[in-house]
Amino acid sequence: MNNINCINLTKNFFVNNDSINVLENINITISENETVAITGKSGAGKSTLLHIMAGLEKPTSGEVRYNDNSIFEISNNELSNIRLVNYGFVYQFHHLLDDLTIEENVHMPLILNNNFNNITKSFATNLLKKLDIIHRKDHLPWKLSGGEKQRAAIARAIINSPKFLFLDEPTGNLDLYNSEIIQNLLFEMSKENGIALISATHDNEFIKSFNRVYNLRKSKISELN
Repeated sequence: MNNINCINLTKNFFVNNDSINVLENINITISENETVAITGKSGAGKSTLLHIMAGLEKPTSGEVRYNDNSIFEISNNELSNIRLVNYGFVYQFHHLLDDLTIEENVHMPLILNNNFNNITKSFATNLLKKLDIIHRKDHLPWKLSGGEKQRAAIARAIINSPKFLFLDEPTGNLDLYNSEIIQNLLFEMSKENGIALISATHDNEFIKSFNRVYNLRKSKISELN
């Protein structure tokens, strides 16, 4: 079974020659099919922890292992390939490419993975139908509502059928109605496709749906019952 294993992660930032400890000796293992929420106050280090888990940012010390690979000891190409094939990302802001249509945005990871063909194109079309934005496929992102853009971001994130989906406050910019739609869609997609969800969030309603919930406080992590 695929898993991400964080071992004694520590992260310090330096501001005006002062060291600020954001994460200290974080140990957590997440396996495929799990849903894990990481909570904490703004500035507690939730996004930093997600970025380190995903190999987007290096820790000051400690290790992240994806299966048998210590991700900061392999080559940049190998790490990029792990992220492209096994990870998906949904952020608070959708980060769609403004000069591409919604369909082109969703196709982009397939193209980067050399996996764009009639089968995967059909899968993309079905995703857009499932997410109820097929009627927007030829539109540029600026023509979509916030909820529609976030649904497009979800489609793009799972088009390569990743094992792990990283969510950084995915409903932070949405109203209550659209937040509930996005939350339900994420868990539905997770269940249907066997994708682990790893989310940084302070949305109490969203948190209730996760199998495991952790709290980050004063650089330490603890599991909540």
